[in-house]
Amino acid sequence: MEPKPARKSPRTPSPRLPWTALASLLAAVLIWWLVTRLAGLPAFILPSPGQVAVRFWQVLLNGSLIFNTAATLLEVLLGLLVGTAVAVVLGYAIAKSRRFEHILSPYLVATQAIPIVAVAPLLVIWFGPGIFSKVLICALIVFFPVLVNTVVGVRAVPRPLHDLMGSLRASPVQTLRFLEIPAALPILLGGLRIGATLSVIGAVVGELVGADAGLGFLINSARGLYDTSLVFVAVFTLIALALILYGFVSFLEHRLLIWQEDFK
Repeated sequence: MEPKPARKSPRTPSPRLPWTALASLLAAVLIWWLVTRLAGLPAFILPSPGQVAVRFWQVLLNGSLIFNTAATLLEVLLGLLVGTAVAVVLGYAIAKSRRFEHILSPYLVATQAIPIVAVAPLLVIWFGPGIFSKVLICALIVFFPVLVNTVVGVRAVPRPLHDLMGSLRASPVQTLRFLEIPAALPILLGGLRIGATLSVIGAVVGELVGADAGLGFLINSARGLYDTSLVFVAVFTLIALALILYGFVSFLEHRLLIWQEDFK
């Protein structure tokens, strides 16, 4: 008998990668510090890393950073949830019906041809500067990439597998649960990763147009006061939010698709 091939163990990320990222970050901060030292620019044009760190500590202690970050995070999560839910349902319907796709395609393409920056002021005027308009902006910016990936994922299911489910007399619900969702999940989660980062942009765009809380509101207030250090703090916090959301979706993707390791 021939020996069975050894089962491949799940690939683990190289331990060098975090150190590489940390070294790159330290190099960027060092270059930033050197530019501020050599150029001699005033703080309202380009603050030093130390000044930004001091300002970060100040707004962290007085609670304004936590309050505005929480407001933006709530808008992002609600917008991501609403946009993803609508995109998945509508994307599945489009994937199953060519006629439905032909009816909706012009409108879907038209919505993407208009920049969200141009639509955001109208949404704030129509729905007010509260949380609803920000959630709507986030949902709109998340909607299209998740929709496209849902359509592609569902249509990528091989036809023989559908025939197999038909021969087993599976109901449409069973076909959806046991075939279409698992098969489309890798592509769908890829779109969700894109949507997770774009949702942060949507929230900030809405807050920059009109808001009384959030990191976009904080940026607007700091810009009016020439508090450039605070602008840097808000921008870095937005970057951190986007990275956390992206990392969470990546973790979710790894957990949900762990069964794929058996086929690698």
